[in-house]
Amino acid sequence: MDATRATRPQAATKPIRWAADAVATMREGARLRLDYSAQSLWRVDRLIEEIRQEGAPYAAVETVLRGFGAYAGEVVARSTGAEWWVTGGDHWIRTPDGRLWDPIDEARRCYAGDGSLRLLCREATR
Repeated sequence: MDATRATRPQAATKPIRWAADAVATMREGARLRLDYSAQSLWRVDRLIEEIRQEGAPYAAVETVLRGFGAYAGEVVARSTGAEWWVTGGDHWIRTPDGRLWDPIDEARRCYAGDGSLRLLCREATR
């Protein structure tokens, strides 16, 4: 068993990859550096808003939104020691105080104009 698998639950495998893909895509395509800090979620919220204002159909941006949500979940996990959980194919973050968060759904809500990854992170890290 490698060190990553020993320290992160199996449920984290996909979201960690989705987050890393989002970071790489933003670095290469948009020349935007995402550093897994809470402050970087301001930029992610703005990016989602820009995509929404461009009128891109949800199906065209679903994978990007999943990546941004996973990225936000990783921000929470890295700053609080939260763990990824998976139930019925949905990925959640469980903070050490036992609260459950759905950052991937929050990214979808951002795209609908009714959510904020930055605020989710702020609340989850309190």
